[in-house]
Amino acid sequence: MQICISKRALVKTGEDVAALKRMFLDDLWFQIVVGIMKFGETFMEYLHGEQESFLDKFSHVEYKRLKKVLKSCRTCRSLHGSCAADEEEDENSDALSQLCQYESCPLCDKMFFSELMKEASDIAGCFSSGVRHLLQLHIATGMQRYVLLLRQCFKNDKQTIAEEGRMLIDYVTMNAIAIRKILKKYDKVHSSVTGRDFKRKMQAEHIELLQSPWLIELAAFYLNFNESDEDSYEISSQFSCDVRTNEPVMTLNLPDSMKLEYNLTCSICLDILFNPHALSCGHLFCKSCACSAASVMIFQGLKSASLESKCPICREAGVYSNAVEMLELGLLLKRRRRDYWKERLIAERAEMLKQSKDYWDSQTEYVTGY
Repeated sequence: MQICISKRALVKTGEDVAALKRMFLDDLWFQIVVGIMKFGETFMEYLHGEQESFLDKFSHVEYKRLKKVLKSCRTCRSLHGSCAADEEEDENSDALSQLCQYESCPLCDKMFFSELMKEASDIAGCFSSGVRHLLQLHIATGMQRYVLLLRQCFKNDKQTIAEEGRMLIDYVTMNAIAIRKILKKYDKVHSSVTGRDFKRKMQAEHIELLQSPWLIELAAFYLNFNESDEDSYEISSQFSCDVRTNEPVMTLNLPDSMKLEYNLTCSICLDILFNPHALSCGHLFCKSCACSAASVMIFQGLKSASLESKCPICREAGVYSNAVEMLELGLLLKRRRRDYWKERLIAERAEMLKQSKDYWDSQTEYVTGY
């Protein structure tokens, strides 16, 4: 079924143009899928829409500036005029690829990729800090928890927290789409795979936005938030978590037909993640399994692992020192598999007690000599 809607027809049927614009900004997914406007226009409306005050604190992809870098390139300029179809972002057209025989361009490589790498790094940092701040409000402990509970007696922050989470999801997905499209445009202009290789470089640098463990935490936050609250927030329908099957998985349905699936099975014990931790390379493990792989005691924690310790999957070294404790994901799995969680908790406590006893016995023997 083909959907064809013109801007003019939409404006005529709307009694309030401002209300129509707000509706489009709230439903960015619809704009991208139906193709009412080019992505560049959609992205600019997102940046200057209702979330502008929120986005002022965060970095974002300079989409139009990066497009201008490609247009101003002398190598690409001669081809640009004969390939006007590219301006319409017709992804099915390969006319430009047929005309352009350049595999790379020094000007584009110098200005384009260095700027994009910096922007992607800044976006990843902003996103992780934003999610950390949000989760602190939801799973606060100690004195901070009592202060927040006291505050909720006078002010209900649940709607504010849910709205901030929605804006963070919009932020990371819109910027991820912008990066994907601009890299695809680069490869189209130069008839190369340099943009595709750059994606792999982003993964190696741990700044690939849609592979961030903080996105999994944010999805788990929304699922936990809905289960613990009477009000159901619309955006949680984008996330689902099935832990009753042989392969437990979390699914994220994002705009531009993006569907991400995260396997919730530990690659070491081959069971559902318990007390999950994400290494800086992005791979998820049970805490006890990761400690075993790094040759440290459970009570010592992953921070005590040596820099030579490698990820059991990708074999990257030095990934334990910045491991992320996935508190929201752990809470979600605990609620949905209570019996399993209780069984693993008893087993881990017994193992931790045994390790502690053996460790201190060995230390005593070393000091006293017997």
